Amino acid sequence: MQAATQAALASMEIVEPTPVQAEAIPALLAGQNVVGQSATGSGKTLAYGIPLVERLSRNQRAVQALVLVPTRELAIQVNMVLSKLAASRRLSTALLVGGRAYGNQLAALRYGAQIVVGTPGRVKDHLDRGTLALDQLRLCVLDEADQMLDSGFGPEIETILASTPETRQMALFSATIPDWVAKIQRRFFREAVKIEITPTGGVAQSTIEQIAYQVPQEQKIAALCTLLHASEGESSLIFGRTKHGVEKLGKQLNKLGFTVATLHGNKSQRAREEALSAFRQGQVQTLLATNVAARGLDIQGISQVINYELPESSELFTHRVGRTGRMGREGKAITLLAPADLPQWKRMTRSLGQTVAVQRLAIDGEILAATPLSSPESAQKAVDFPAPESPASSRRRESGKRRDFDRSPRQYGPSAFASRQRRPAGYKLRRAGK
Repeated sequence: MQAATQAALASMEIVEPTPVQAEAIPALLAGQNVVGQSATGSGKTLAYGIPLVERLSRNQRAVQALVLVPTRELAIQVNMVLSKLAASRRLSTALLVGGRAYGNQLAALRYGAQIVVGTPGRVKDHLDRGTLALDQLRLCVLDEADQMLDSGFGPEIETILASTPETRQMALFSATIPDWVAKIQRRFFREAVKIEITPTGGVAQSTIEQIAYQVPQEQKIAALCTLLHASEGESSLIFGRTKHGVEKLGKQLNKLGFTVATLHGNKSQRAREEALSAFRQGQVQTLLATNVAARGLDIQGISQVINYELPESSELFTHRVGRTGRMGREGKAITLLAPADLPQWKRMTRSLGQTVAVQRLAIDGEILAATPLSSPESAQKAVDFPAPESPASSRRRESGKRRDFDRSPRQYGPSAFASRQRRPAGYKLRRAGK
């Protein structure tokens, strides 16, 4: 690894590689195609980002690397990481996403950006306009590939890949790889190195405490308020299923005195970026979102994820839960289940190979308690939720604080990519990638 790249990693407080990085980086540096499957938060961005900047030429003012991602927010995040690495080697990037004016994008391409990060729709649009040329592409990365294809981007991706040289190197990364991704692999990947990093216990990792509460539909708001009061001072990411539902819930919580931000597809790109920035910086401690926030976004220190509504699939549940407990840190994932949700919940947990006992909330003064539904005695003790306590009253309680995590810098050099068998189990790359 070049000294400039090592210096950039040191400035980002990066230490030793995660398992997916330890396996993917040498393969990509050797010019091999890679298909990588690893849990969310495992550092996939740097797994392809480091080889990407190492293999490009600063003297060639043309697009040499293309990274396709499913959402604008993830594109912005990936571009921020790659820009830090690229700057150390005097490479430039271009961010091509919808919801933003073409002016800056065209200027970056005309300047001769060597790295393009974008969403399939906007990248194809630039190809159609003739403002993007991929004839000198060396490396193409599909990040969160399953969501791109599942979201209907399949035709755009195939068109984009068909516009690239057959000699280009390919990399595909995702937390889940369904069978139908094999079509893309067969068509566009030559003899790929397959990397699969499976954490013990699936999504229910030791760092994530999973809890499911059965709540009558009409009492969900009260239950949510109870949970938010109990965790006041810590950050919470709440997921709903629809744009309208998330916005409605945000207005309800605002009326109850909570300061929240909302993130969904009906908001302008500027409003979406402002909501994410406020949440990241701790200006608001509660973010309500649709599944647009479930994939790939790296927001440090989220204390708990609350599934206010179940997602459509077990894969989305995996990604939602993965927003907390990242990089070995502790987190909590809470799911609120109306009685009508129980059949879907059973199917979902069975598909994931998980066992999460469904409980019922009970309030005892200021103490939030949970009792198993399987116990008749417990069910008799469970009581209805009281009316939501006013935030003004709850703020009198001592607020929690975001956790501070030890960062012990270590040398991140070529020796860091030695065999994983020579390292203690569970080594981590802190604040890396996703």
